[in-house]
Amino acid sequence: MQTRPLGTTGPQVSALGLGCMGMSALYGEADRAESIATIHAALEAGVTLLDTGDFYAMGHNEMLIGEALRAAPAALREQALTSVKFGALRDPDGGWSGYDGRPAAVRNFAAYSLQRLGVDHIDVYRIARLDPNVPIEETVGAIAELVEKGHVRHIGLSEVGADIIRRAAATAPISDLQIEYSLISRGIEDEVLPTTRELGIGITAYGVLSRGLISGHFTADRQLAPTDFRSMSPRFQGENLQHNLSLVEALRKIAEQKGVSVAQIAIAWVLSRGEDIVPLVGARTRERLTEALGALDVTLDDADLAAIEQAVPADAAAGDRYPAAQMSHLGTDR
Repeated sequence: MQTRPLGTTGPQVSALGLGCMGMSALYGEADRAESIATIHAALEAGVTLLDTGDFYAMGHNEMLIGEALRAAPAALREQALTSVKFGALRDPDGGWSGYDGRPAAVRNFAAYSLQRLGVDHIDVYRIARLDPNVPIEETVGAIAELVEKGHVRHIGLSEVGADIIRRAAATAPISDLQIEYSLISRGIEDEVLPTTRELGIGITAYGVLSRGLISGHFTADRQLAPTDFRSMSPRFQGENLQHNLSLVEALRKIAEQKGVSVAQIAIAWVLSRGEDIVPLVGARTRERLTEALGALDVTLDDADLAAIEQAVPADAAAGDRYPAAQMSHLGTDR
């Protein structure tokens, strides 16, 4: 497995990370046994970075990863690096109530995550979205205290803009920024990516297949459960969906010419954007994981990249990344 640095202050990680959220929440039913088998298969293939959030199904995802790690061979368990987001407030009905970045809350969230994961430290810890009522310096400072005590190894950020990145980096060393980045979500290219590169901060890119939209497997007639995030996502609605799937078909032609899948060429495109970017793949099954790992063998030359750019230009997607109510919490607007 190829490796990449997670910024200048973070660890060396596998070139692809595994985003585990879909194994617990927001994308329909998932099979627990298959989820654990997929985590094991990822570790066996050399994937080291496992990404989660303490609010994914109210702790279920962390407990799932903890179970998978306990059942994994010691050598694989020791190579696993945990990346955890915290701060999102939930209620018993599954609702969302904002974000809490107060130092006391940071310490509280971390204590519960360590217990659920069954680990003695978290490798990368980050607030999921900026708490508008708490200066980022206070939140990052609290994580820095956890680093000093050995409970956390590295500090990350998630979905924040250039100004917040600079303020955070002036407070403590930041290893990476987790943010959405894909062929149809390129908002970080204007300000965020130049800022992270100036400061030596890596990118862990989530949504590289845009929640399955550009995987090559999503169809216009697919029925989504009301609890599936995509049933509310603007890019999966009506004419937006039809337009976005036409982009996928244009991409499919290029993929077929190279003898690879649409998902593989989409992931390979993100990999091609720089050694400081680590794509997170949200595979929920071993079959999808195997397909995603195949992207590591895809080489895109200048002609390929030009053809992809023509097929799916920047800003070509129809619809925002999130419903309107959630857009104000994001570091970029695309």
